[in-house]
Amino acid sequence: MQHRIIVLGAGYTGAIAAGRLAKRLRREDVAITLVNAEPDFVERVRMHQLATGQDLKPRSFSEMFAGTGVELRVAKVTGVDVDRKTVAVTDANGAEELAYDMLVYALGSGWNAQGVPGTAEHAYEIAGRPGALRLRERLARLDAGQSVVVVGGGLTGLEAATEIAEARPDLDVALAARGGLGDWLSPKGRGHLRKVFGKLGITVHEHAAVTGVEAGRVATADGKVIPAAVTVWTTGFAVHPIAKATALEVAGTGQIVVDGTMRSVSHPDVYAIGDAAMAMGPGDKPLRMSCASGTPAAWQAADAIAARLTGGKLPNAPIRYFNQCISLGRKEGLIQYVTADDRAVQAVLTGRLAALYKELICKGAAWGVANPTLGLPTRRRRVTRERAAVGSAGKALA
Repeated sequence: MQHRIIVLGAGYTGAIAAGRLAKRLRREDVAITLVNAEPDFVERVRMHQLATGQDLKPRSFSEMFAGTGVELRVAKVTGVDVDRKTVAVTDANGAEELAYDMLVYALGSGWNAQGVPGTAEHAYEIAGRPGALRLRERLARLDAGQSVVVVGGGLTGLEAATEIAEARPDLDVALAARGGLGDWLSPKGRGHLRKVFGKLGITVHEHAAVTGVEAGRVATADGKVIPAAVTVWTTGFAVHPIAKATALEVAGTGQIVVDGTMRSVSHPDVYAIGDAAMAMGPGDKPLRMSCASGTPAAWQAADAIAARLTGGKLPNAPIRYFNQCISLGRKEGLIQYVTADDRAVQAVLTGRLAALYKELICKGAAWGVANPTLGLPTRRRRVTRERAAVGSAGKALA
């Protein structure tokens, strides 16, 4: 019998993991099923571009995985039973249970309203395609001079504010940040960020914790009221709630706690990657939710699964950071170089060259998804029955 591997979620991490497993394991030995709610790939790192009216290249999963041996199942995941080793899904034909021997959990994350009153009712988000398209439609209806407030001073907030300001210079764009503008960047990085924000005419409200969102305005902790015909909420991500409802060991964030090979510490037949995983990086710090963390985590998990099933050598490549890539519209960018544990150093790359660098990174990530079995040598190894049986029993593999 084939060893059944189910991958949940086909964002960057899930799609990459499925393709890498197909490259590592013999098709006669494994049945790899990729479950995703949508039939095509969403370039999540470009949602701020989609929201401002730019069209993204469609990427069909059926075309991507044609001939790879990966079976695509377009369905919504509604539950996971890690004791019975089943996944509950719903599609156009109704509800069904899928059985697995190994599970790769990559359901990712969505926007996080942080419990702030009025956010769910009045704010827009760009954590996924539906939210970005909803914001796109709303921005298109704004008249010149109307106000847009982006709440959140992280990478998503910076990219959203600059993209909107560049695409719609007729709007009054502002950013409300809990801390200082780019306060985690180096002095050179912060200086360039302020320069670009100034050129684009973006008003910055620093140390402004938003405590409420209403139709037409936001309120901050210090009593300030900021006019906002449109409020864009970018204060972080919340993981998919399914993992927390299982018997898996999860962190307070709802992320699945994993070891260095991305394997669940409580259920050895489950791997978690991307935003869904609580993995420790350099300096014993949790890896941040990002493509920079998720892609190497997907490689790590796929190679570990292949090694454990075939008797190969386990991967030993600790995940580390090199830089943070920030687009500031289509013509400007900021590449902040960092230490292995993600702390800013003095070196930065700015301007059009940085914008090109970021664009190449985005295209490279999409290429890796669109060509799931290319880019690395073919090393399909045979799955041994003994190791597959141990894996199916839920015991630790050597």
